[in-house]
Amino acid sequence: MTTKEQEALLGKRIRLEKPELLAPAGSLEKLKFAVHYGADAVYIGGQQYGLRSNADNFTFEEMREGVEFAEKYGAKVFVATNIYAHNEDIAGLEDYLRGIQDTGVHAIIVADPIIIETCRRVAPKLEIHLSTQQSTMNWQAVQFWKEDGVERVVLAREVSMDEIVDIKRNVEIEIEVFVHGAMCSSYSGRCVLSNHFTDRDSNRGGCSQSCRWKYDLFTTEEELAGPQIGIKELPLFQEGDNPFSMSSKDLCMIEHLPELIRSGVDSFKIEGRMKSVHYVATVVNAYRQAIDAYFADPENYELKPEWLYDIQKAANRPLNTGFFFDQPDHEDHIFEPEDKAAPYDFVGVVMEYDAENGTALVQQRNHFKPGQEIEFFGPGGTFFKQTVPDIYNEAGESLDAARHPLQPIRMKVASPVRPYDMVRKRMGKGK
Repeated sequence: MTTKEQEALLGKRIRLEKPELLAPAGSLEKLKFAVHYGADAVYIGGQQYGLRSNADNFTFEEMREGVEFAEKYGAKVFVATNIYAHNEDIAGLEDYLRGIQDTGVHAIIVADPIIIETCRRVAPKLEIHLSTQQSTMNWQAVQFWKEDGVERVVLAREVSMDEIVDIKRNVEIEIEVFVHGAMCSSYSGRCVLSNHFTDRDSNRGGCSQSCRWKYDLFTTEEELAGPQIGIKELPLFQEGDNPFSMSSKDLCMIEHLPELIRSGVDSFKIEGRMKSVHYVATVVNAYRQAIDAYFADPENYELKPEWLYDIQKAANRPLNTGFFFDQPDHEDHIFEPEDKAAPYDFVGVVMEYDAENGTALVQQRNHFKPGQEIEFFGPGGTFFKQTVPDIYNEAGESLDAARHPLQPIRMKVASPVRPYDMVRKRMGKGK
């Protein structure tokens, strides 16, 4: 991309730095893996005011530890405080925001104006990033929030690529967009199915993901029941038919990184605080490599097939490009049980490597045994396959399988490995 092309696209604004890669971290362990695999920043949830109440949310002590770890790698930590607060949620807000500020966290992600104003008053060191829950979709609204003192706007997921370019032309402010992960079937996540079915408020962190349940379909007609008129249910499914759901496909924009970069987006956000550490590491690793490869040689950049293939090895639904290029339709939803998109199991994490005898100490995360084919992978595209050799426990005793959760296993490896490298196997192979 030439300077003239940039000027035509963005007016006066010329991007000289890489966009931030922002990763989810539902726990302290996930935070460390996200940073180790290349995230420039991570977003987490605290014990209150976030939209993932079922995640392993952070205490203040864990936030402080996460910030200290991230800063060693030059990364930042953001805290989601993005509920829409009810009256009873306000008590304790000031102390909570002061507590976040004291941990060294860089910014909060927030939707409710009262949380914004309270933060500005009691915790002024925290940057304020406007949550996607505000459904900001036009440059005038972005300008409004800029004038209100917001440092960054996370755009609504319904915004198109052309609209992003228009926003960047008109407003000098950091823009963050989701580039990967689950998409809500409801407009900007404003769903009330969970509230109605389970009394769990989606916009206060309690979503039960009702759209992904399995449903029967039926219609009704009036029928005479003696002198009374009743309602008769008529099933629309035949016996043995698959049940119905309303789940959307997952977003994946790794094939369109040049367009995203040229649009002027400042932060590429990955969804998934509830996802596994394997998912976080795999997806961050792929996007990190793609972003770095583009900036190393923009004119000759090409997407490597292995980046997309690796992403598909993590726990994903079928993938699409969301609202970036057109309006999703029925083809972008999942209405019946689909084939598992990730036929791989995460089976271990490397804890130590002994270069002298070529062995690794691997912490077991899922069952594996000698004779199975496994893959090792690590940051920056480190990758190799091998067959599981003889394996031993820490006492040096031979094992017929690694079957105990978190058990340390010693084994020979075909190539050097490092702590935080991961091990996975194709599901069903060798079982």
